[in-house]
Amino acid sequence: MTGLDPSATRALAWPGEPQKPVEDCTPAEARKQYLDGFAAIQCPPESVEQTAERDACGIRVKVWRGRSAPRDAAPALLYLHGGGFVIGAPETHEDICRILANAAGAVVVSPDYRLAPEHPFPAAIEDCAATLHWMKEQAASLGIDATRIAVAGDSAGGNLAAIIALLARDRQVPNVLGQMLIYPVTDQRQTSDGYRRFATDFGLTAEAMRWFRDHYVPDEDRRMDWRASPLLVPSLQDVAPAFVVLAGHDVLFDEGLAYAKRLEAEASARCRIWPGQIHGFVSMSRAIPEAREALDAVLDAWREMDPRLGT
Repeated sequence: MTGLDPSATRALAWPGEPQKPVEDCTPAEARKQYLDGFAAIQCPPESVEQTAERDACGIRVKVWRGRSAPRDAAPALLYLHGGGFVIGAPETHEDICRILANAAGAVVVSPDYRLAPEHPFPAAIEDCAATLHWMKEQAASLGIDATRIAVAGDSAGGNLAAIIALLARDRQVPNVLGQMLIYPVTDQRQTSDGYRRFATDFGLTAEAMRWFRDHYVPDEDRRMDWRASPLLVPSLQDVAPAFVVLAGHDVLFDEGLAYAKRLEAEASARCRIWPGQIHGFVSMSRAIPEAREALDAVLDAWREMDPRLGT
């Protein structure tokens, strides 16, 4: 396929059990298929200083303390996993969380937020907001500095991270010092040209995105709510500094780029594009070495937001 990095082509042809298109699955089937298959295309996860599972006001959260993280007042990251708001869990993105925890000398917290269609919009947002409140309230027991919490996420998690940053700006949740958005969902209308250019053959398809969206926000009117489609928020002024990672061959590319441009114009942001990559590449480290390159860029951006990071 013209324009794809060799690693992306390799990932698309990765050997293993054939998987049904997500749109042909029930939500339960899609979740099992994802949980059964994600590890095959990821490098073995790094060891960390400590791993824990906690209860955050009824929400299961995973906590990773990086090897060089201080015992007290460590920087912290709220990481929100991808999966179209329907599939995925902290475990499916644990490789990313462990790398970030170690490289930043930080504590990374990831909630097992409620999934659609059993819990449609805005349940996931409510759980992510509750987790951020819990992190601030439990800062001492977590060994983190409540003034040094950043937020990050990929795909659906990038959508949730963007919304958490906006809620923080509006003082509806505790402050975050920065946001790292990896190929985020920003417009549930799904009308950008990326849905035509990359509709098929590049991993995540336009049909799969419709399936995810229809489960998460079945009410068409609610898709115009900026908490579902942050691209539609009236203003991004005063939102936390942002770093946006985009894949050039992705149905979400155009809406992600549009959001990054708004962030650059109305707030403070940088965007980096991997032109030959596909959606989800940061979670495909066994096939795609550029995954670590993207995480290194995220870490550099995080250090700009928090100059004491990793010192």
